[in-house]
Amino acid sequence: MAKGDKINFSTPSGFPEFLPSEKRLELYLLDIIRRVFESYGFTPIETPAVERLEVLQAKGNQGDNIIYGIDPILPPNRQAERDKSGETGSESRALKFDQTVPLAAYIARHLNELTFPFARYQMDVVFRGERAKDGRFRQFRQCDIDVVARRELSLLYDAQMPAIITEIFEAINIGDFLIRINNRKVLTGFFKSVGITEDKIKSCIGIVDNLEKIGEIKVKQELEKEGVSEEQTQKIIEFIKIDGSVDEVLDKLKHLAENLSETEQLSLGVSELETVIAGVRNLGVAENRFCIDLSIARGLDYYTGTVYETTLLGHEALGSICSGGRYEELVGVFLGEKMPGVGISIGLTRLISRLLKAGILNTLAATPAQVMVVNMQEDLMPTYLKVSQHLRQAGINVITNFDKRPLGKQFQLADKQGIQFCVIIGSEEAAAQKSCLKDLKTGEQVEVLLVNLAEEVKRRLA
Repeated sequence: MAKGDKINFSTPSGFPEFLPSEKRLELYLLDIIRRVFESYGFTPIETPAVERLEVLQAKGNQGDNIIYGIDPILPPNRQAERDKSGETGSESRALKFDQTVPLAAYIARHLNELTFPFARYQMDVVFRGERAKDGRFRQFRQCDIDVVARRELSLLYDAQMPAIITEIFEAINIGDFLIRINNRKVLTGFFKSVGITEDKIKSCIGIVDNLEKIGEIKVKQELEKEGVSEEQTQKIIEFIKIDGSVDEVLDKLKHLAENLSETEQLSLGVSELETVIAGVRNLGVAENRFCIDLSIARGLDYYTGTVYETTLLGHEALGSICSGGRYEELVGVFLGEKMPGVGISIGLTRLISRLLKAGILNTLAATPAQVMVVNMQEDLMPTYLKVSQHLRQAGINVITNFDKRPLGKQFQLADKQGIQFCVIIGSEEAAAQKSCLKDLKTGEQVEVLLVNLAEEVKRRLA
């Protein structure tokens, strides 16, 4: 760069950065999510942001175009040496695009150090090199949980997922939501029963999974392109549109399994779905929080059983706000043994962005401080520091104003940051061991003895 050239310091497209009020909202939501995850016994881990490219490409990723590859930028002298020697690097590395594939590699690396079933949560950023647009980011935070077992994993772990989703979104208080549940074996089994060949089932499931995005007419066209007959297409459309209460849908599925041919896999899927629904009910999830939706498939190929998508009612255009499912072979691809797992993921960055835009959530105050101790006169700074520390020791967040400026300006500064209370101590108050406590929301100002100040602030905050 030539001297005097201007540096473009704007944020790269698709890479978000937060103002303090937005970051505090993210941390608040992370605390809620963490508490719920840990209440079910999930333990935190962290995997590298960078993985070997062959690991990320090992099983069912969403296409190589979404993976960010990494190469070091070497200084000219080292790059020249590298070029001369013909060295190109012994391994390719890339940024992780989700948490699930790195989890599989993590388990393979630490197999003998972990206890199974292994239940973990992870709330890291991931990277996808896709086109940035509204609500879509190239860097975003995912909050994931997964349970992985060796050989067998109880379906009751699948049942826990809707209970966890419910607790999180009820705590966040974003309105009514619906957890839509399905089982990939139900879809696969039905497709087999109507004569869809094995080599076309995955692509047909992918088409069906896009029903909400592309509509019924486009789904029919895409199925016909796959060589699915008009009669088969009509049966598929009728099947995925089966609705009613959970019990009504289960009854209809059982009836189909009894009357169609080659329904072994369909019957297994229905049985698993019935077990999961019974577990969801036993965990106390309200009936209006979940349903069976036969159009839900989840796009990733590694899902093999239960799948979930969560929709915010009245705001369906936001898309799924929490999704996931069961997989059987993802971890085994590294170890050569069966290690079934089930998990869910909340794309928190995208969720916050969309909920703020829709007015469903609001940002928090720019600072966590609840009180500002104002600076009336420099010679009283020792008193201000002692009072501030006394309040902090009582569990109150405090900003001490070190800069001398007009009182009104200090009130404006506190108000701009969302601080509700200001403590005012002049020479008379200091001599009498008292203060004035001003509530910036109401304008009320009361006199409080310093010894009672912390208790009074806590009472008013409550």
